[in-house]
Amino acid sequence: MAMSVGSDGGEDKPMSDINTTPLVDVMLVLLIIFLIAVPVVVQTVQLQLPKVAFEPTTTKPENVSLSITTGADGSCAVYWNLTKVSSDDLLNRAVAKLEADIKKAGGVENMTPEDLPEVHIRGDINTPYRCIGGTIYTMQRAGFPRVGFISEPEPGTSVRRL
Repeated sequence: MAMSVGSDGGEDKPMSDINTTPLVDVMLVLLIIFLIAVPVVVQTVQLQLPKVAFEPTTTKPENVSLSITTGADGSCAVYWNLTKVSSDDLLNRAVAKLEADIKKAGGVENMTPEDLPEVHIRGDINTPYRCIGGTIYTMQRAGFPRVGFISEPEPGTSVRRL
């Protein structure tokens, strides 16, 4: 590395400017390394994620409304409307309800999947998934093809249709 000394007749002072060339060289090398390394590190499977939207619930009288919470002892508490039910009672009520609706419509051949009642589940925010998952399984086992969740939208959001 050379030093430039001024010769304008006065004192001989060394030049005090910082040489930035090595710094720029190092930064360019790092930039090239990261441009090559980032696509190698970031590998993802191409997915189309669902869009989050909510629609107002249209409640039909034949729909089943379930509420799920956790009891004081940590057990699951499922309510059919306002009546607390056990797992076996839930299955029996669900089968009886579905059979009554099919009989009322004149048989399965007179119904489409849209005519069948839906299950609307309201789950407390602190309820473990095992309680909600068990309820979904029980209702599907009873024969309900559509099980949905009732949620509270964030304040200030509007209804969007997909």
